[in-house]
Amino acid sequence: MSKTITRVRDQFPILQRSINGHPLHYLDNAATTFCPDTVLDKVYEFETGYRANVARGVHRLAAEATDAYESARASVARYINAFDPSEVVFTSGTTAAVNQLAYSLGESIAAGDEILVSMIEHHSNFVPWQMLCKRKGAKLQLIPVDENGVLDLSNLSSLINERTRIVAVTQASNVTGEMPDLGLLAQAAHQVEAKLVVDGAQAVPHGPVDVQALGADFYVFSGHKCYAPTGVGVLWGKGALLSELPEFMYGGGMVERVTPAGTRFLETNQRLEAGTPPIAQAIGLGEAVEWLMMLPWVDIKTHEAKLLGRLANELPSIAGLRVLGPALEGARLPIVSFDIEDCHPHDICHLLDQRAVALRGGHHCAQPLMDALDVMATTRASFAVFNTDADVDALLEGLHEAVDFLR
Repeated sequence: MSKTITRVRDQFPILQRSINGHPLHYLDNAATTFCPDTVLDKVYEFETGYRANVARGVHRLAAEATDAYESARASVARYINAFDPSEVVFTSGTTAAVNQLAYSLGESIAAGDEILVSMIEHHSNFVPWQMLCKRKGAKLQLIPVDENGVLDLSNLSSLINERTRIVAVTQASNVTGEMPDLGLLAQAAHQVEAKLVVDGAQAVPHGPVDVQALGADFYVFSGHKCYAPTGVGVLWGKGALLSELPEFMYGGGMVERVTPAGTRFLETNQRLEAGTPPIAQAIGLGEAVEWLMMLPWVDIKTHEAKLLGRLANELPSIAGLRVLGPALEGARLPIVSFDIEDCHPHDICHLLDQRAVALRGGHHCAQPLMDALDVMATTRASFAVFNTDADVDALLEGLHEAVDFLR
């Protein structure tokens, strides 16, 4: 194990845990990551030192809480290369952010309009658009996949046309680790003045993001997948587009003046954050992205590629195992889903849990993709910055043992 990865691992106290006498091998990072010490300390500092509601308070604790909350917004803006922190809206997660967009952008959708999503989307970036189409009489168009589950963009010109209003696509699949060509999608969408909505939930944990270079109009992600607390997420949008979004929720914190005759709202992000926000969680998220910006990403990505290379070499030795998505040696995230003939993913996950190897089995909230590949469920191993060769060893040894037992 390199000194870099050792230093990273030392910052996660939960990795000291053992299960059934085995050291913990956590490979469920696509579902939820752990928090490093610095994030835990930051949240504890808030809860024990200056816990108060943000904005409008004039006492010392309220001022300190507001400063920390807005500092977190600025940190997120730097991490994703937003032009201004005011373009960052805090939500409760990716799901909430997409639903907010589907409601707000949906106000301008009419019967006959089209919304394009891909077959590799998480349900959170599929169902809200599907329901919007049903509500408005619009048409849901789908970007298909090939036999390996890789997006097929060869007919993009026929899928995006003058009726297309929204293109919603993930930056990285939570099932296959595939990273679609967002540049191509952005160009095609913008040629017909459609908005590109990008789900960055899986990409954000793997290094700083540049929403400008992606060509996104809106970008969403969750804190709990990028080493931050649960219950917080981000909706980023270009400033001019955010200012045009209709309000999604109404209440305290987003109004400038209320009278019986009507209400005047605040501007930009404040107008879109009704009620008390997830303060502690947002502060933790700000600390998490600051921590992420300090990591040596060249070394980490080299290490991740090495782990994937080992899987590419050794998984084929398991008879009947099929890896979904692009080749493990190619450009992809370290998220690996596989199907093993005659072995149910839940059985695989249960047996490996006995060896303290944490995997995830199921449809991964991506049933359209499962249907396209004619599988009910898969087993998924997803890697983080702290995973090592020992985790790969435990995974491979556990898989061989589980397959022998189940067959």
